Amino acid sequence: MKILNLIENTEGHEGCAFEHGLSFYVETNKHKLLLDLGPSENTIENAKVLGVDLNAIDTVILSHGHYDHSGGILPFANINHDAIIYMQESAVGDYYADDGEEAEVRYPYIGIDKEIAKLPQIKFVNGDTAIDDELELFVIKNRSHELPFTNKRLLVREDNEYRRDDFVHENFLVIHENGKSVLMSGCAHNGILSILDAYMDKYGKAPDVVISGFHLMKHSDYRDREIKEIEDIANELKKYPIRFVTCHCTGLAAFDIMKNIMGDSLEYVHSGEEVINES
Repeated sequence: MKILNLIENTEGHEGCAFEHGLSFYVETNKHKLLLDLGPSENTIENAKVLGVDLNAIDTVILSHGHYDHSGGILPFANINHDAIIYMQESAVGDYYADDGEEAEVRYPYIGIDKEIAKLPQIKFVNGDTAIDDELELFVIKNRSHELPFTNKRLLVREDNEYRRDDFVHENFLVIHENGKSVLMSGCAHNGILSILDAYMDKYGKAPDVVISGFHLMKHSDYRDREIKEIEDIANELKKYPIRFVTCHCTGLAAFDIMKNIMGDSLEYVHSGEEVINES
């Protein structure tokens, strides 16, 4: 198995762009796939720098319906017309952020480009989906923990009204290969602890590796209760015999807090860097 980051928020591999968004390239015994495609065509350019042949991709998984994970899908579809693109039906919803009363635009649209839904290779799914014996998608049916505090500003617009996003459009990729399992999430909007509980309920044991943003980033200083929430999450994750790799929406400040607690079990992958390379 090979897993390579194609883009995320922080500078990594020389010559690779970095910006707010996420994409991973994955090679398994049967597949060459992408989890998300970042916010823009920079994902495509990074793939070229890293020697990833996008024409060889057979599968794309969209983790959830936000622009920073889907902006490269249309440019990718211009290159590769055959890869099946899996996404939850609800990922085409109208998703917004609340930037506050003082913002020039209080409610910016953060959903996907609606043209994506018209692509012939799109395969809409609804809930848990087994792609084959290597790849599965699952969703959260009942959260075991509260949503992370950073989700409070994320909204869905329905019937001309804004309400808190419940993230039914988020799914998680499980890769089974050679007796090992890897759990991949884009942002873990549902909360990484709830996601792990759902995984344990479904599979009866912990995954070997978890690769995910934790959606704990803030652009202002953390309050004491927010720091405690980050610490509590790290203390719970530390109990698992799992290699955790994070990035993107975790933010470096939250990562440092968690790293202090989790030690070697937590790593950060920067733009263009490798996560797994096993023959």
